[in-house]
Amino acid sequence: MALVNLNFPASYDDMAAALPGCSGIYVVADRNVSSLYAQPIIKALEHAGAPVKGLMEIRCSERLKTYKNVEKIQSWLIARGADRNALLLAVGGGITTDLVGFAACTYKRGIKYANVPTTLLAMVDAGIGGKTGCNIGSYKNMAGIIKQPHTTFIMPWFCRSLSRKLFCDGYAELLKTFIIGDAEAYDIAVKDKDHKRLDELISRAASIKAKIVEADPDEAGLRKVLNLGHSFAHAIEFKSAHAWLPWHRHISHGQAVAMGMIMAARMSEELKLAQAGLADRLTSDFRSLGLPTESPWDFEALRPIMRTDKKSKDGKVSFILIASIGKVVMKDIGL
Repeated sequence: MALVNLNFPASYDDMAAALPGCSGIYVVADRNVSSLYAQPIIKALEHAGAPVKGLMEIRCSERLKTYKNVEKIQSWLIARGADRNALLLAVGGGITTDLVGFAACTYKRGIKYANVPTTLLAMVDAGIGGKTGCNIGSYKNMAGIIKQPHTTFIMPWFCRSLSRKLFCDGYAELLKTFIIGDAEAYDIAVKDKDHKRLDELISRAASIKAKIVEADPDEAGLRKVLNLGHSFAHAIEFKSAHAWLPWHRHISHGQAVAMGMIMAARMSEELKLAQAGLADRLTSDFRSLGLPTESPWDFEALRPIMRTDKKSKDGKVSFILIASIGKVVMKDIGL
């Protein structure tokens, strides 16, 4: 089996055959999608004879992505008698897959887990690659383990139920992946306003991420390119959580990533790594897709927060910058 195992089932009935043998399948789902997706999945697994042992519904938000809620999942496993041959099945978005994966990796020193991402963002990014973890206070993903899920099931039809905001969040990560490594797919994604080619785009983005993770599973080098826009984005999210904004809205991860990529493009131009006009092109493309492009805070306001980012080392942050659409470079910059 490949290190990163992606599975694109045609229906729920195809899922059981892709799961490993285990003593029991314990399903943890975002309560917002439990009845819509988790319960039909359980029904199909039980029909196939899979040993489903229970369903736990959890509330998901960045504020609840904590050690405390990891412990709640593990306490539920203990109460259900889950042993070291159990499998934890995460059904939900990126917060769900991060939390459930971390709970699996640290329960009895590690049990198997699998992901069923239900958001576009999780299908092309968070649910792939084995990064698990939780936040510490308002600092994102400061605790975590990299361990690959046995399988990530990708079902693009789930996107039909997403709100426009959630869909746009995922589309930002989709574009990020193509800016890193597929200029042709980027052009398709920008022009595909009716999303007629969404299934193809999801498959291409997921495959790109899988290949990068396969080449660098522990994020020792190449995998860092997947952080394009994220050093800025995490700082924007931190400021959003602590500052009163005049329009009274929280900035989501996908929105922050879109803003962060524009900031990265501008930095790339300033450092002469990219031709002039790159940031303007991305700004125009993103706006045409309904993505925000301007951070409420400039580089200087974000600088102190970026210094505390988990990717910072010796006072420097490895920024992923854009040479051109489809090609990025890594540059350590002192903050």
